[in-house]
Amino acid sequence: MSEKKSSLLLKNGRLIDAGQNLDGKFDIFLVDGKVKEVASDLDVVADQVIDLDGLWVLPGAIDLHVHLREPGYEYKETILSGAEAAVAGGFTSIACMANTYPINDNAAVTRFILEQARSAPAKVLPIAAISKGMQGEVLVEMGDLVEAGAVAFSDDGKTVPNSKLLRHALEYASLFDKPLLCHCQDDALFADGVIHEGMISAGHGLAGIPSLAEEIDIARTIMLAEYLKVSVHICHLSSRGGVELVRAAKARGVRVTAEATPHHLFLDERAVVDLAYREALDETVKPSMLCYNTNSKMSPPLRAAEDVAALRQALAEGTIDVVATDHAPHEATEKAVEYSLAPFGVIGLETALALALRLVQEGDLTLLQMVARMSLAPAAILGLDDRGTLAPGMAADLMIVDPEREWVVDPAKFQSKARNTPFTGWRLKGRVIKTIVDGRVVFSS
Repeated sequence: MSEKKSSLLLKNGRLIDAGQNLDGKFDIFLVDGKVKEVASDLDVVADQVIDLDGLWVLPGAIDLHVHLREPGYEYKETILSGAEAAVAGGFTSIACMANTYPINDNAAVTRFILEQARSAPAKVLPIAAISKGMQGEVLVEMGDLVEAGAVAFSDDGKTVPNSKLLRHALEYASLFDKPLLCHCQDDALFADGVIHEGMISAGHGLAGIPSLAEEIDIARTIMLAEYLKVSVHICHLSSRGGVELVRAAKARGVRVTAEATPHHLFLDERAVVDLAYREALDETVKPSMLCYNTNSKMSPPLRAAEDVAALRQALAEGTIDVVATDHAPHEATEKAVEYSLAPFGVIGLETALALALRLVQEGDLTLLQMVARMSLAPAAILGLDDRGTLAPGMAADLMIVDPEREWVVDPAKFQSKARNTPFTGWRLKGRVIKTIVDGRVVFSS
């Protein structure tokens, strides 16, 4: 005897779905983990009905750049705690990078991640390393890793310095129709830098990281993809020069995509020495405000104000395809050291949606563009044919948002185990109140 199908009817919500180019009041009928029907004034019988008058319905966000730390660094974050943070922020699918311990460079680690993820509220998608041990010397067994469940390949946190190896990685990944996600960084130029090479590094004696360190490697990666006629994805774009390289490559027909993080879209180098982390940073830094808060330390670093403006323009025009968090949790004592000794990385799963909404509120994006950058485009890049939109037949992965709810970022209330956010104290408008994965409510606030 077959089991009775479960059903959920969402009534009167404002559906904003870039995949269907819909922005209006619709009912959504979910049956057995799939979207069954989307229409106005649906008259169907459902196990549960939720009235969403005044609320928005968006496809579940998909983050193609997350660090979950398990296995090996569970004191920073686990697959479960990272997934709980994800659904609290409206993310229904998260792709986790390979720099765990042991590194995800073999099928056994990939299978372990998927096994641990079975109890997670979000869908967890393992990204395997490009090179064994992420040493940039020997290519991983891509076929074995794809068979085990890897959705992409990346040595994120490191570049692949050997251009021949990177060429082969691009060639083999294309054979398996899996994307290569590249952390573009010239290690010699990066050197011992800790912040952007510019006004703040010069004025305060901190070793600088020039934009050129990122841009040279972006150029190399694009040239290889263009020569091989394959696709490539550029992680965490941060500079105006990088934007120009990607824009020009797309104009030539190169199959390149790129992402930007909320912290690079909102903060610039002045945040490094701004004690209050004001939402409108001062043009000048007052001595009384000096506080080298390590929650402003990430790689690539926060760059100049003109870089932030270039990123926002590129995101609006589609040169940058995706908003990704680069969620990088660290334990509090690891960040509570001198700036030069602190690890790179900040968290972002629980603030990304509200910050993206601020881009809409400030006129940089339309709502449909925001949804495209956070759901539709990442699904396409990762080849997730069953999500990214709420068309009939797709997975019932979605978030319900109260657009008027105002809140203050308080990391003590995060679902993540980590607290290293650069947005503490920011006043944001718009919050996820429910997240649904495969037709089941997995988060409710």
